[in-house]
Amino acid sequence: MPHNPIFNAKEHGMNTETAISSEHITNNKTVRKALLGRGIRHENLSAAKDVKKLERRLASEKKKTLKKPDILDSL
Repeated sequence: MPHNPIFNAKEHGMNTETAISSEHITNNKTVRKALLGRGIRHENLSAAKDVKKLERRLASEKKKTLKKPDILDSL
């Protein structure tokens, strides 16, 4: 089970940047190991949609919704 770096930092009284960074690295290694155990390699995952494309799509959907306010009545 992956470590929770915030919980562990509080639980173990980690007050220095070095201690917290070390915990963060340990957490990342644990997550990476879990993913690899399931055959998932982060570097082989497809890239997420371009943020600009997503912003344009959301803006377009908002405009469509504003033009047809009755669409909310059908929900």
